[in-house]
Amino acid sequence: MRTRRQPITSRRNRKLVNRQGRIQYRLRERTWSPQDRPMFTACDIHYELADRVRGLGSGGIGAVHHLARRVGLIEALDRRLHLLKVHLPCHESDHVLNVAYNILVGGTCLEDLDLWRNDEVYLDALGAQRIPDPTTEGDFCRRFTATEVEILQDTLNDVRLGV
Repeated sequence: MRTRRQPITSRRNRKLVNRQGRIQYRLRERTWSPQDRPMFTACDIHYELADRVRGLGSGGIGAVHHLARRVGLIEALDRRLHLLKVHLPCHESDHVLNVAYNILVGGTCLEDLDLWRNDEVYLDALGAQRIPDPTTEGDFCRRFTATEVEILQDTLNDVRLGV
């Protein structure tokens, strides 16, 4: 018995609906327990060319994150910045890098983070289940005092000198 193939538009629609469902699942309401490591976990990203791949306009973000890990930036941020009492679920490095990566991929304001929160390929490139939303990121930024800004600058400079 021969089955009839679905039209291309139906298959595309189904893929889009499935992709959106996966994003909604990632962003569902959850009660997080304190995390012992940052949310951004990608450590070994590979770039491939194939006929059927998912594309990312900011494809270099995985390489940038890999560089941040290799030079010790992530560890240094978490070791020296102490703005969060509990990591539910993100660490200080996740928040700082979230803002930096937003700028690197063309974001102009915190609200642009919503675009990346809903981009499955972007999340996969970072190895992240989720990234902080604009409201949470704004709350994090407001925690900075002059002292924390100096600590952040010193941390970045120390890591830069190590490179």
